[in-house]
Amino acid sequence: MRGHGHAGLFVTATRYALAEHLRNRFAMVLIAGFIPLWTTLAYLSIPSTRTRFQLSATKDILTPAGNQLTEITGALNAVTLIIGFMMFASAFAGGNFDRRLALAGYPRAHLLLAKITSLALASGAVAAYATALTYLLWTPEQPLYLAAALFSAAMTYGAIGVALGSLLRKEVEGMFTIVMISVIDLALQNPIANSGSDSPVVRLLPSYGAMQASTAAGFSTTALPSYLGIQLLWFTAAALISLAAFHRRTRNTLPARTRNTLPARTRIPHSQHPKFSAADSERAGSATTASGREASVTERRPVSLPTSRKPALLHRRRTQNVAGRGEDLP
Repeated sequence: MRGHGHAGLFVTATRYALAEHLRNRFAMVLIAGFIPLWTTLAYLSIPSTRTRFQLSATKDILTPAGNQLTEITGALNAVTLIIGFMMFASAFAGGNFDRRLALAGYPRAHLLLAKITSLALASGAVAAYATALTYLLWTPEQPLYLAAALFSAAMTYGAIGVALGSLLRKEVEGMFTIVMISVIDLALQNPIANSGSDSPVVRLLPSYGAMQASTAAGFSTTALPSYLGIQLLWFTAAALISLAAFHRRTRNTLPARTRNTLPARTRIPHSQHPKFSAADSERAGSATTASGREASVTERRPVSLPTSRKPALLHRRRTQNVAGRGEDLP
């Protein structure tokens, strides 16, 4: 791997990480079908009655339509579930492969940067897609900030998915955990479902910053970059947990004394290889054949019979010998 530069190693790892996501056909189906289905149903099934609530970030009183507010919550829920599922599936299925790469000498830093890059690209694409679908249903006040809020929430849940994929041993456990975290997180922050959505406890939820930023982006002209920063803190914490889990999963489990005593493979330069003539090769081959023949002769051993069969065999041989000489048995 020394022949490749750091950029080449990073590009190769990123390409394989993206290819693994694209091979996840179920995730592609969810992106193509679940996001428009969930956001459209949330918009069409919820009444458009105005909902009055106070946005915790700005202390402003907002009165958005109930279906529009639920559509934002549905978009956040769909984005976080899909990205969390994609990253969990990638970390869970590719953990052994990452470990073999790390033990073979592939730099762990390049593998981690490749995962973060693939997470950012997938989150950006899904966030842009969800924002475009929202824009088709109704017009948010700040579409770019809405996309940024969806992107930050997706990044956070992607890091959570990597951590769960590296720590949990069963796929069902990870899927259920991601679903429950997203449902509890966003249901408690929806003012329609929870009248106490401005409670101090709600501020401890993983997507609190993204929910506040997306709500402000949808129904006001006030930008909240500081709450995107809060979401960045959540992503950093989840990424650190993922880093520790990835390091634990790809570590070398051999004892240090065993690793130090393993024979190192040395490559002899071609110029220092011993030169053999045809006669030397022929003599070496004949010596090998003779030694093999000698070993085959010396390895022959008498077959020992079980003790229970020896008396019967001796009696049969004695009978044959006596009968051949024409003598009578005693």
